[in-house]
Amino acid sequence: MYPNKDSVNYGERAAFIMASTGETVTYAAFDARANRLAHLLRSAGLQHQDHYAIMMENNDRYMEACAAGERAGLYYTCVNSYLTADELAYILTNSESQILITSVAKLEVVQDAVAQCPAVRQVLVVDAAEMDLPEGFDDYAAACRGFPESPIADELLGTSMLYSSGTTGRPKGIIRPLPLQPPAEQLPMFDFLGGLWRYRQGMVYLSPAPLYHSAPQAAVNLTIRHGGTVIIMERFDPQEYLALIERYQVSHSQLVPTMFSRMLKLPEAQRLAYDLSSLEIAIHAAAPCPVMVKEQMIDWWGPIIHEYYGATEGLGFAACDTAEWLAHKGTVGKVVLGELAVLDDEMQAVPQGQSGTLWFKTATEFEYHNDPEKTQEARSADGEMTTVGDVGYVDEDGFLYLTDRKTFMIISGGVNIYPQECEDLLITHPKVEDAAVFGVPNVDLGEEVKAVIQTVSGQIGDEALSDELLAYLAEHLSRQKIPRSIDYIDEMPRLPTGKLYKRVLRDKYWGEGQSRIVQ
Repeated sequence: MYPNKDSVNYGERAAFIMASTGETVTYAAFDARANRLAHLLRSAGLQHQDHYAIMMENNDRYMEACAAGERAGLYYTCVNSYLTADELAYILTNSESQILITSVAKLEVVQDAVAQCPAVRQVLVVDAAEMDLPEGFDDYAAACRGFPESPIADELLGTSMLYSSGTTGRPKGIIRPLPLQPPAEQLPMFDFLGGLWRYRQGMVYLSPAPLYHSAPQAAVNLTIRHGGTVIIMERFDPQEYLALIERYQVSHSQLVPTMFSRMLKLPEAQRLAYDLSSLEIAIHAAAPCPVMVKEQMIDWWGPIIHEYYGATEGLGFAACDTAEWLAHKGTVGKVVLGELAVLDDEMQAVPQGQSGTLWFKTATEFEYHNDPEKTQEARSADGEMTTVGDVGYVDEDGFLYLTDRKTFMIISGGVNIYPQECEDLLITHPKVEDAAVFGVPNVDLGEEVKAVIQTVSGQIGDEALSDELLAYLAEHLSRQKIPRSIDYIDEMPRLPTGKLYKRVLRDKYWGEGQSRIVQ
């Protein structure tokens, strides 16, 4: 989040605007804020490649908290703001963070976490000027106030070290080499993404997702580097999202498939009430997009925007124009030949159209922080290819379809079942708000297929609805892929990034050893 060489001309141009309040921070103010914090970090002893962390909701200090590290040669770890104290403590310790930046809203969790982390020497709390804080905790603005607005003398490029979401196990820190170079020279990965996503000078980017997540991090970073304006939603609301596009003439945005689904389920009068003609680029990431959802979005947005993009979890990106999406409607898109391989467990290529583990040509060097074993598992023997455990296939036209994550595979009676296909069907049913499908214990089969459903508002989850949903699935799926039972839940444990905490659901059944209704 370092403005490019033309930033001296931006002055009073808006660097970002908070969606709920309209609060605007100019480039001049943003740069001054980031410089003050960079001076503070240096004064606290943080030097090239040291670590600090950020754990707070989307607010008007989040971007500068990242930008300071990016101009001070530091690794900054943006932490999921919904974590518990123990989960936060694990990441603070594993990342070797020395300073934590947080907010009043997260203070209780942070206090409990920091008590377990002796390496954290100072906590800066946003908007805490009127509070009595514990020892080692300081009001953020007051702590920064005494430092200069000018750049630090030894500016160096820094970058984020983000953690996996932990939906299938312990979060893993993803660290990339940090060369000794000025912050105006970004990492090659960002050059690639900026070109792929067609970022341009003066663009307006709407960010509906938490800023701790990798896709918003990359998108917001590149917007600032292109002198654009970021509109930050504090939380996603489907109707407000559409209104913001019209209000600020948004040109670029990034969403997750659940956001698509929630917009599509708006009453038609609300959904079509806004002028979306300013949109140029839409990006979807974080999770595969169900084909039926994508078809509906193309029917709606296809005549408006220029391109769609899809992504696997942070590694493989594919792009194609709207006509190709209409013709093929792949879960990700057309792949670049030579950049991807679909392999079996013996690292042999699988036949065209058959699912296997997706391996991508390594575009940027990375490791799992302090975890050489996981790093080795993610690399091919020759180091040329990388995987994050996605499973999929490539069709005869070269389009990639994501089947699921390897860690979510159900083995029932010796048959491998990937639950995403069933989830995609359930999520498009008009009475279903959200769905998760996974394996639960079965004495004879080892595992059986279970569905957990969040119904739309006003719909009762009962035996009649279960019969209707199972009959609906039977029209589309073979028998072994259909859940043997359906339970209902008030709210799915899904992160604002779109990631489903399937592990949390699954562990309830495996921990108790039997199926039960979730109230």
